[in-house]
Amino acid sequence: MSHSMFFRALAIGALAMLAAGAQAQQSFATPQEAIKFRQATLKEMQQNFKKVADMASGREDFDAKVAETASARAAELIKLPWAGFGPGTEGGKASPAIWKEQDKFMAAASRAEGEVAKVAAAAKTGNLDAIKAAVGGAGASCKACHDMYRN
Repeated sequence: MSHSMFFRALAIGALAMLAAGAQAQQSFATPQEAIKFRQATLKEMQQNFKKVADMASGREDFDAKVAETASARAAELIKLPWAGFGPGTEGGKASPAIWKEQDKFMAAASRAEGEVAKVAAAAKTGNLDAIKAAVGGAGASCKACHDMYRN
């Protein structure tokens, strides 16, 4: 294993442990920890989703195994960042509307989770057409949330 692969694996493992701990207790020592956590989980989710979306659009060659792995990871990660949007965690790129419209924000988050789960389910089939059909809905749900709740 190369050094870069080792450090990437180490970083992913640390993020997973952080995510598991945050989900279990859903509290952070400081607002900055919450902001860093949600940004890191959303960034990694986006990177995994992008691999699949690029295959669906033809920007990258289709690899069924990569699509399955990346979409499964995206579906895991999209469940995690919401713990980092609790009271008193305003800041980062998050719009203040999140804390004024918690129910509406969490409904949007739930829709995004469901749409990304559909991509993961489609990727399990290995069928590129099924993946293409699911990617659009997931991308639209993420964009809708960003349009409403990201500065």
